[in-house]
Amino acid sequence: MKAFSQMQDRLLRSNFVANYGSVFVLILLCAYYSYMTYGEQQPISEAAGVEVGNTISDSIGPGGNVLIVIRNTVGDREFATALEKQLKKNQVEVLDTLSGSPADLRKAMEEIGAAGKSLGAIATHHAGAQFGPIRRESLDKLQETYPSLSGVEVFIPKSYYWPTFLTRENLLNVVNQNADVAIIAIGMTMVIITAGIDLSVGSILAVSAVVTAIALQSLGGANASVMTMAFCAFLGVFACLLCGLFNGVMVTFFRVPAFIVTLAAMMIARGVALILAVRYQSYLSGGTTEGTPEAIKITAQSFSTLGNGEFLSIPIPILLMLGLYALAHYVMSHTAFGRYLYAVGGNAEAARLSGVPVTAVLIAVYAICATMAGIGGVVDASRFEGGRPNAGELYELQVIAAVVVGGTSLAGGEGRIFGTLTGAMIIAVIQNGLNMAGVKSYEQKVVFGLLILGAVVIDQFKKRR
Repeated sequence: MKAFSQMQDRLLRSNFVANYGSVFVLILLCAYYSYMTYGEQQPISEAAGVEVGNTISDSIGPGGNVLIVIRNTVGDREFATALEKQLKKNQVEVLDTLSGSPADLRKAMEEIGAAGKSLGAIATHHAGAQFGPIRRESLDKLQETYPSLSGVEVFIPKSYYWPTFLTRENLLNVVNQNADVAIIAIGMTMVIITAGIDLSVGSILAVSAVVTAIALQSLGGANASVMTMAFCAFLGVFACLLCGLFNGVMVTFFRVPAFIVTLAAMMIARGVALILAVRYQSYLSGGTTEGTPEAIKITAQSFSTLGNGEFLSIPIPILLMLGLYALAHYVMSHTAFGRYLYAVGGNAEAARLSGVPVTAVLIAVYAICATMAGIGGVVDASRFEGGRPNAGELYELQVIAAVVVGGTSLAGGEGRIFGTLTGAMIIAVIQNGLNMAGVKSYEQKVVFGLLILGAVVIDQFKKRR
């Protein structure tokens, strides 16, 4: 028993646990979900399209005719484009690419058969092969009615076994859907390192989204230029910066506990977001009817590029998140401001006596935290193409969970920015796993609450040692 206690003490005190414990947990989670989701995969990708194109070319040879059957999705269109390109490269003719319903497929095949055109193959994927007209029994009946369709075969990509969790699409989706939480966690990390807390980030995010949407609809509408969109996004973020300055001033000059200040700010900001949305909806109707707290639609289509676009096949929110983390890492590791954060969080009075501008540092961290929430709000407005006054509800729970799971102490003075990034990924992976397991969103809150409690208990246990 004594030996176990000594081993436990050494483990908790070791730098490995402090620096890489969260990374180890993330790897374990990924390994667990990979094991749980291991199974047969039915590929729908550009590579799968090339593979099917080559298989068909080898089967029917140059000069044959092919009908491509897909669904109307982005992935299917990429599959069909690669397939068509490969078939043409191999000198195989593509009669048509159908992305309609099974009834449309049957009608197209009957027209081909009635016209007496020969059909060498039907190219599709596993989901498309489930369409009634190209199932084996239905295909046999069509071939009896239309002799020109005799001999036609259905080709689909080869299946393989791989964890669904570890597919590129799922991993990018996991990170992308939680990019705004990870961005806000940057500011929350700085606040918590100074021994503070900010409960208002979710509501401030909503303020940013609504202000950006109203400004964009008022100044540019559907024809807004890039400069107009950037200016409106700046207005949304600037409104959040003011909220952060309010929090910082209340905490420092009026010495109100951060928990109370940001709790009040959470309610005020949410109310402001709802009021703005309702008043704007009422304004659109000429003031003749009462507005509703619904999302304010953004009609400038190119604005959605920020939240839904890709660069080098990587979603832009992920690139934005990584860029902000790199910047935050530099600030916290190579600047005086970064050193001030730890000094204030470790002992504010000692830091003040050492010449650290404690008041300015505290105001700055709350302003930075709110600014990060503002950026998250702009991303949210872009992703959903509208300013949602109810956006970011209970985000503070996930953000705080990401920070404490990443190793930042709620007592202040300890924490690393890349630890927070790891913590955000742990939250994202857990959320993805719970979604795949069919756990309801309200049930997930229990898990995240327990996660925060567990991380804090471990932190307290380490300090007692």
